[in-house]
Amino acid sequence: MKTGLHQQTGLRQELRINPRLYQAMDMLYMPMMDLQLHLKTELLMNPFLELVEPEDEEQDTETATNEQEKEKAEKEEEIDWEEILLNGFDVGGTRQQFEAQEYIEPVCVETPDLADHLRGQLQLLELSPRQVLLGEELIGHINDEGYLATPLDEVLSSVNQYLATYAPHPEEEESDPFDLPGEPLPPTPGLATAIPPAAEVVDGVAYFTMEEVVEALQVIQRMDPPGVGARDIRECILLQMTEDKDASPLARRLVDEAFEDLKAHRWNDLGKRYGAEPSQVQAAADTLSSYDPKPGLKHSNRSDGYIIPDLVVQVVDGRYHVFLNDTGVPRLRVSRSYQELARDRTKMTAEHREFITTKMNSANWMIQAIEQRRQTMLKVMNFIVDRQRAFFEKGVEYLKPLTLREVADVISMHESTVSRVTNEKYVQTPRGVLPLKFFFSSALSTASGEEASARSIRAKLEKMVAEEDNAKPLTDQQIVHLFQEQGIQIARRTVAKYRDQLGILPARMRKRV
Repeated sequence: MKTGLHQQTGLRQELRINPRLYQAMDMLYMPMMDLQLHLKTELLMNPFLELVEPEDEEQDTETATNEQEKEKAEKEEEIDWEEILLNGFDVGGTRQQFEAQEYIEPVCVETPDLADHLRGQLQLLELSPRQVLLGEELIGHINDEGYLATPLDEVLSSVNQYLATYAPHPEEEESDPFDLPGEPLPPTPGLATAIPPAAEVVDGVAYFTMEEVVEALQVIQRMDPPGVGARDIRECILLQMTEDKDASPLARRLVDEAFEDLKAHRWNDLGKRYGAEPSQVQAAADTLSSYDPKPGLKHSNRSDGYIIPDLVVQVVDGRYHVFLNDTGVPRLRVSRSYQELARDRTKMTAEHREFITTKMNSANWMIQAIEQRRQTMLKVMNFIVDRQRAFFEKGVEYLKPLTLREVADVISMHESTVSRVTNEKYVQTPRGVLPLKFFFSSALSTASGEEASARSIRAKLEKMVAEEDNAKPLTDQQIVHLFQEQGIQIARRTVAKYRDQLGILPARMRKRV
C-alpha cells in the first residue's frame, strides 16, 4: 500500500439548507398567532417592509370625504358640556340621553381564583392569628381542582419551618407573634424541611402540632365549594354528601365503607352485604353522579382557550370552497420611499450598500415566503376537502383513511412539508372547528377491499354502545362480530383499545340490573 497525496474528480449530490430556507420552514410551521407576531417583529427590524393599507389609492379620496362627513356629524351630535354647566343642566333633553352618550373605558381586572375565594372566607371566620396562619398554609397547598395536593406531615413541616424562620423575638415584638410588620413572605408549598431538634418552642412560640393541622383542614373543608380540601375522590364525595340533606343513606355507606367494590360495580356482592336488591344498590350509586369530582374548577382562574382557525371551508352553491383566514396577518410590501433611496448609491459607503442590499433582499424574500406558505396551505386543504367529501356531507362515520404521504404525493411536496402545514393548524368547517390532524388516521381493511378510517371505526363503536341494551351490553367479541357483518376486519384487542380511548367501560361494568 502506497501512502501519499492524490487528486481525483467526482460528482455527488448534496442538500444544503441556508438560513432563509430554515426561516421559511419555520413560517410554514407557525400557527396564525405566531405568524402575526413574527411578521410584526420583521416590520420593526426591516425598514424596507411596510404595511399595505386596506384601501386602494383610488378609494383614498372617497374615504377621506366619508371621514370628513362622519367627523362633521359627530361634531354636531357632540355635547357642549360648558353650556350645560353654565345653564345648570337646563338645556333640553333628559339626563338619560346625556348618560347614554358617555363612553366608559373598559378596564381589565384580575379574576379571583380558588385560593382568593378560600382566603376571603377564612378572613370572615373568628379564628386566632395562629389558626389563620395555618389556614393560609393549607390553602397554598390546594390545587386548581380543589384537592389538598400535599400530605399533612409535609404541610406541618413547612409551616413550622416558616415559623422558625420568620417568628419575631418577644423582646422585639410585644404584639401578636404572627402580626409581622409589613407583608410576610408567603410559605413555599411542598417544602418539607426537617424541624430543628431544639424541642417544641422557638422564641417563646410553640410549634404547630398534627392535631392543629387536622383541625385547620376541617375548617377549610367546611368552606365553599363543598368538597374542597379533600385528599382523594372518596373524601371529596363524602364532604359533598355531608352538605346534601337529600343524600341517600345507602349511597353514603357505599362511599364510606365499600368504595373499592363500588368502583368495580359489584352490585350483587354489595346487595348481599347491605341487605338490599342489586338494583337498589345501583340506583344509590347513580345518585353519586350529581356530585362534582373536581369542585375547585368552578373557581379556577384558567382563561378560556380561544382558537383562531387558519383555514375556512364554506359551502357556496353546493360546492366546498377553501379560504385562508389571514385577515389578521399584516399585509406587507416593499417600501417605495426606501426603494427610491436605495437607487442612488453614489453617496453611500460600502457598508451602507451592503446593509441596503441585505435588507432589500430580505424584504422581497419575506413577501415571497408568505405567499408560498399561503399557496401550500390551500393546496393541502383543497386535497383534504376533495378526499373527505363524504365526511363533510354525512359525518365522522364516513371519514376515509389518509396519510401524510398520500397528500405529499398529490401536491408534489415532501412529507415533512405537509407535516409542518398540518401541525397546530385548525380549520373552520360546517362540521365545526377541527385540527388538520383530525383528517389523518390509519386504515383498517374491509371485505370489499376498501379501507376504513380508524377514526370512523371509533365513531361506529361509540354509536353501537349508545344503542345497546343496557341489560345485555355488548362484549368486545360481540362488537367484533358486528363489525365483521359490516365487512370490517378488526381484532378484539383493537376493539378494547378503541373502547379505552373513548372512555367506555367494559360490558360487565355497563350492565344495568
